[in-house]
Amino acid sequence: MSDEGIPEISRKSTRMMVWLLHRYFLLTRSMTLGVRAACFDEEGRVFLVRHTYVPGWYFPGGGVERGETANAALSKELREEGNLEIQGYPQLFASYFNRGASKRDHVLFYRVDVKQTSVRLPDREIAESGFYSLDALPEGVTKSTLSRLKELSGESKLQDYW
Repeated sequence: MSDEGIPEISRKSTRMMVWLLHRYFLLTRSMTLGVRAACFDEEGRVFLVRHTYVPGWYFPGGGVERGETANAALSKELREEGNLEIQGYPQLFASYFNRGASKRDHVLFYRVDVKQTSVRLPDREIAESGFYSLDALPEGVTKSTLSRLKELSGESKLQDYW
């Protein structure tokens, strides 16, 4: 696994999109909470997604809505972004402050075993997705994604910031 990765929120257009989304969230939520997961198949490959609106490859995930549990949000996001079904129970790995997104954003990061019910076809949100061997990740994986993989494997210590 490479030490390099692309920054998650570096391009001006990406920063603007994140800024706009978080201004909307400011009106609808006092704090934002998201869930993401390192999803592994039976072969030990990790599932990654590339969105249409931000550059780079990410773990699947999304926001926890008002009145929704983190586990329900995780199941929903994995189903929507990858046609993934959680096998067993999700393991909460760590929580992070995502100061790159806003001063109010936190991410719960899980490690899960999954089964894909059908191939996830591209649409307006997800440009591409798939399972990748840890030694053959796609070009353009974000720095945060690579950092989380290193933390999961024990190659680096846990950080407080996404």
